[in-house]
Amino acid sequence: MLVAAKNEERNLGRCLSTLSPAERIIVIDSHSQDRTAKLVEENGAEVVQFNYTGGYPKKRQWALNTLDIATPWIFLLDADEAVPTPLWEEIKEALNRPTRADAYLITKGFHFLTRRFRFGGFSHSAVLLFRKGKAQFERLIEETADGLDMEIHERLIVHGTVRKLKTPLIHEDFKGLEAYIARHNHYSSWEAKVRYFFLSGEWRNHETLSPKFFGPLQERRRFLKMIAMHTPFEPFLWFLYHYLFRLGFLEGRSGFIASQIRANYIAQARAKLYEIHRQKDYSRVKAW
Repeated sequence: MLVAAKNEERNLGRCLSTLSPAERIIVIDSHSQDRTAKLVEENGAEVVQFNYTGGYPKKRQWALNTLDIATPWIFLLDADEAVPTPLWEEIKEALNRPTRADAYLITKGFHFLTRRFRFGGFSHSAVLLFRKGKAQFERLIEETADGLDMEIHERLIVHGTVRKLKTPLIHEDFKGLEAYIARHNHYSSWEAKVRYFFLSGEWRNHETLSPKFFGPLQERRRFLKMIAMHTPFEPFLWFLYHYLFRLGFLEGRSGFIASQIRANYIAQARAKLYEIHRQKDYSRVKAW
């Protein structure tokens, strides 16, 4: 079990309390300034510190490359996530099958403003459980040393079969709405760079998941996202998607706020993408 963390004292205790079935728990910290490392020790887990110098790999791929991991299966988790007992039971059943896959998609069940969302389409699936040596993170944009040191939306490229588990994990951040919005401001800057990476065609020269309509789930999602990038009024359409089409309004005021934040995130990413284009054009003019 690899848990990524940075200044997660509000979330980490709940996370670690749900991981007792794991054979080994390693928390990859980024020199937190709160009690994160202390909480790891108090819960009998291991902590390693990650020093990001920019580029590839980021935190979780660095752990896969560097740490001495003897277990045959690896489960990736964030500090604001928890594994419910039914998911552990489903994992045990899946791994005991003679026809088990090489990796498993797990849904991150969305919790927001103290409630579990059943509507709105905010939950998503990602490869989080995989056989050692069968997966690695794709290589997208090159971040600087002061950039995001952990994989945010980079996906795992699996060399083998992938199946999906039914039981979602619990994804709930207890640090409050201010921290949630601030974090997504950083994410939108990253999103803008990734959009430029795909729209400019740079992705073709990297080992990454390709946008394919008839490909696996993660490649289909990337294809649809490419279409969304070219769509006028994209932020408003995302609001309609979550709030109306995916019935987010049934979550009450919380559903409206979550849909609004999602639309604002996309609007910020598009604005920052426009800024990147302007800077690139300006650089070309100056060079000429």
